[in-house]
Amino acid sequence: MASSSNPFEGPRDSLVDSALDTPRGSAYLGPPGALRDSSALRDSAISTPAESSPFLPQTNKEAAFGNSQDVLSAPRRRPLYRRPWFWVAAIVAIVVVALAVVLPIVFVVVKPGQHHTTSSGSSSGSSGSNDSGSNGHSGSNGSGSTPQGAIKTGGDGSTVTKDDGSTFVYHNPFGGYWVSDPANPFDNSARPNSWTPPLNETWQWGVDRIYGVNIGGLFVIEPFIVPSLFEQNAGTVDEWTLSQALAAKGSDTLQQTIEDHYNTFITEEDIAQIAGAGLNWIRVPIPFWAIEKWDNVGVDPSTGATVAEPFLARTCWKYILRLLGWARKYGIRVNLDLHTIPGSQNGYNHSGKLGTINWLSGIMGLANAERSLDYIRIIAEFISQPEWRAVVPMFSMLNEPFLHDIGQTPVQSFYLKAYQMVRDITGTGEGNGPMITIHDGFTGTANWAGFLSGADRLALDTHPYFAFDGNANREPLNITADGDATQLGGQWPLQACNSWGAGMNTSRTAFGVTMAGEFSNAINDCGLFVNGIDGGARYGPDCGYWEDASGWSDATKEGMLNFALASMDALGDWFFWTWKIGNSTTTNTVLAPLWSYQLGLQNGWMPTDPRQAIGKCASLGGNAQAFDGTFQPWMTGGAGAGTITAATATLVWPPTSLTSVPAGSVTALPQYTSTGTASTLPPPTFTATVTASVGNGWFDSKDTAPAVTAISGCTYPDAWNADDAQIPVSGCLPAR
Repeated sequence: MASSSNPFEGPRDSLVDSALDTPRGSAYLGPPGALRDSSALRDSAISTPAESSPFLPQTNKEAAFGNSQDVLSAPRRRPLYRRPWFWVAAIVAIVVVALAVVLPIVFVVVKPGQHHTTSSGSSSGSSGSNDSGSNGHSGSNGSGSTPQGAIKTGGDGSTVTKDDGSTFVYHNPFGGYWVSDPANPFDNSARPNSWTPPLNETWQWGVDRIYGVNIGGLFVIEPFIVPSLFEQNAGTVDEWTLSQALAAKGSDTLQQTIEDHYNTFITEEDIAQIAGAGLNWIRVPIPFWAIEKWDNVGVDPSTGATVAEPFLARTCWKYILRLLGWARKYGIRVNLDLHTIPGSQNGYNHSGKLGTINWLSGIMGLANAERSLDYIRIIAEFISQPEWRAVVPMFSMLNEPFLHDIGQTPVQSFYLKAYQMVRDITGTGEGNGPMITIHDGFTGTANWAGFLSGADRLALDTHPYFAFDGNANREPLNITADGDATQLGGQWPLQACNSWGAGMNTSRTAFGVTMAGEFSNAINDCGLFVNGIDGGARYGPDCGYWEDASGWSDATKEGMLNFALASMDALGDWFFWTWKIGNSTTTNTVLAPLWSYQLGLQNGWMPTDPRQAIGKCASLGGNAQAFDGTFQPWMTGGAGAGTITAATATLVWPPTSLTSVPAGSVTALPQYTSTGTASTLPPPTFTATVTASVGNGWFDSKDTAPAVTAISGCTYPDAWNADDAQIPVSGCLPAR
């Protein structure tokens, strides 16, 4: 059994290490899975890329096939070329050499896009019909040369040339390959590994499993993920205050600093490494200010000044497109996650502004919710286009609304309204728009059983984290595991299995597709800025140990690997939070290592093959209710999809009551008027001549409804800080 006091490495480590007979990092198989419950944290004109395109033509040298010939030996009576049979043999040899060149191209480059092999519970998918790309391409697989503008592709060991002309070697031992076609940047024939269907084949829910990682901190900047930006700007606690501080330094500082971050924090090589790690999805948090910000969101109650949203608006979209292009190139599917909402849906720093909840809560709660529906609509219109639906088959409409404060009925009413709006755009049934994901609001998966039964492709997202369970969690990893004394990890691997496994599998039957959109290796809340800039750790003293991975022993790494594997196995379909944690300026090292998948891969506490997780909980004797992989047809877009059978009479929009508003006052709350012009997210531009359709950013030409805008003459309270505001007496309701 695990000790309950000391997490540090001492004499026990050497004893445990010497007793292990199996190689580190390979002996114990299992899956990771923990949700990021942020409840503790609450206490504490669009342009094209400067490099001209998110899908730049590749110019690397590709593999050349050899021209070796067999040496013919014969008695030297007369020159071979004078013998009749010589010419027959020569012709045969030429044909053999030609086939040696052509067949690898056909079967390595063309055929992989036609079929995906089964491995570890995965089965082949059917050919997708909504694919703009083609898998009938020529080129070479390796490191030779092809004409400028030709289709290029490569597998393990191939050389990739990045946008800036530098190169790297693609490492993928799992049969994955990348594809680049400058003439058709929407080619969907790449695949990340042998057990995942290429983008132009159908993803089979319950058969194909999500092995994913979040791209946190890139477009929604968080202190613990990108600590350097906050260390260099004292007093900043979130992207709101960071943006204000950078803007105060000079007219160009905000633009230059944030764009430099977009350009360097995550690169194409990161996406290639994600594919090479056996992963097949990324979850990409994006902010609403990718679309727009408002320069007047009300009046500051303390100063009477007009409040402007300070974010760098309409800038990150070109980098989002570039990231989607890289994902397509390496066969990675994307869960596009709207992570921030006007007014803040949870009061956390990653909602854009640390503080109070002003979304479906308080005086401006209804107006902010109306505005957020427009942004969900605009994103849904873009990703439902044929050019994007294969690479973005999932849309998470709202990240982590805090139900405990907002109330369940208002959030469920919003979910129904948003779901209906998106399906009115896309139509219903498999292939018509993305899987729509809703978050459980920190109430657990069981709370959502039967919600909107019959809805077309509605998935449930949960974020389990032990780090934020309110306990110190000082129990060690570097001792034998509960349930199997031949393994390490202490109580943590089995606790992950028993805490999450049965609930996840039950939800797949009671609700439908269920996943962990976030989880991590954080058994405790140690790590620089994990609890915010000024937040202290419940762990107590000595967090420095967990912030310096260079001091971790092999036993600790092995225990953490087992915890990661058990979490993965329990969760089944998951996205680790997060791929990368940036270095602190004080140490030039990662000071929140429990949260970095990349660092774990480099140092041995994350699996090099996520399939190692399969069966981990069973090996520990974990209590997990099995899921047989079968969803009801309507859950995945089949028969009956779109016919909601559950009672929805109480889920009206707008809600008739809000928990933070006096009874009977909801109808008097300030609102916006639907007389504005909806923004459209533009497609990328390209340097190469593109023969494929690029779309116009708007899938449904019949969707011409106006967007919400402020009512002229209304004096709105600060939309981000209206807790103590008064309901305006008049002038702030739309004409009926």
